[in-house]
Amino acid sequence: MRFGLIYHHQLPRPWEADSEERLFTEALEQIELADRLGLDYAWATEHHFFEEYSHSSAPEVFLAAAAARTENIRLAHGIVHLPPAVNHPVRVAERLAVLDLISGGRLDFGSGQGSSQLEVGAFGIELQDKYTQWHEALEVIVRMMTETPFTGHRGTWVDLPPRNIVPKPKQKPHPPLWRACTRRESIQDAAREGMGALAFSFVNPEEAREWVEAYYDTLASEECRPVGRAVNANVAMVLPFMCHEDEEVALDRGLEAAHFFSYSLMHYYVTGEHRPGVTDIWADFQAAKESLGFTREPVAPNDEDVQSQVAQAMMDQVGMLRRGIGTPEQIRDVIRRYEAVGVDQIIFSVQIGKNKHEHICESLELFAREVMPEFVEGREQKEAEKAERLVVPVKEALGRVERKAEDVSDFFIAPELSAAGYADEDDD
Repeated sequence: MRFGLIYHHQLPRPWEADSEERLFTEALEQIELADRLGLDYAWATEHHFFEEYSHSSAPEVFLAAAAARTENIRLAHGIVHLPPAVNHPVRVAERLAVLDLISGGRLDFGSGQGSSQLEVGAFGIELQDKYTQWHEALEVIVRMMTETPFTGHRGTWVDLPPRNIVPKPKQKPHPPLWRACTRRESIQDAAREGMGALAFSFVNPEEAREWVEAYYDTLASEECRPVGRAVNANVAMVLPFMCHEDEEVALDRGLEAAHFFSYSLMHYYVTGEHRPGVTDIWADFQAAKESLGFTREPVAPNDEDVQSQVAQAMMDQVGMLRRGIGTPEQIRDVIRRYEAVGVDQIIFSVQIGKNKHEHICESLELFAREVMPEFVEGREQKEAEKAERLVVPVKEALGRVERKAEDVSDFFIAPELSAAGYADEDDD
């Protein structure tokens, strides 16, 4: 099991003049601390126009700042929006390479399509087109990172002449590829394309077992045809997080933030009618949280206040939001259950709602001291055994893809195993 932190840069209203500056400063301090404590990943998402829910509009800048302040923690895009109107493929390839170089080969590349019409519509993208735009751009970006020179592309969404895209990443053949996933079907799609599955839905360990089994079964099947020049065989799950010796204190410090995370997400994707610069999501949350079941002791929502389908979606989330909030013993038990079903990484959402910086730091220190050691001990051997099991399926998957021979010379299983393929420039 590996551990990461993910940053949406949530910032509920009301805002002060220095709120955003303080938000980013504190996030970088948290990542510095996580690096010293031995956590494995720092993830940053990308969103545009999502007031309060996510002020993370330039993750490449944020991750570069984190690279300058850390030594070991991997720096991961979770995710970059790839429709060309949002991020042109050339610029993505260039930024990835520079970040990989300045971080000493610590970059992971997660990508996605963009999300709601509020977001993609501002860039002139129709919802029905965003998948094909993402997929075409991803294929082109992989080629830019691996071809010398890039031999050009004429497609539906991207037309590019032959050019040599410089610089090239430090990691060979390219940084590990991840895909944003919210359903079992997209988990299987990630496996079909040889990418790590970055599961953003909050799912319990029992459901996670089905997702993990579907992922690895698909990865080992003839359906797997990697989009990259390497296979990143990993499944990561996301949880809200707050750890304290006293369960009640942990709930006091972290539960409302987890509830706000879910509420604000539903606001942008399901329930909300957003007026840019006007809508106060935090105030709306405070007014509606009890009727929606966002309480210390979950209760069924009032059917008179909310449509049944929306109510059910809310309640499905509420029951899972506590899993990463509690005592070291409680969190240890939850992680054991995810580990037992084959989840490779737990990613904690820490800077959400109105969680306080000092509480986040205290939680990370307690977690690293009381919980992490159990999952770190013997980890390298288990990962090596996993890599060995997947050698044949990975080679077979890469062999199904028609490419020039020199483009299929390396593969990797897990970002943690440099011997499995995250080759530095000096490696053969």
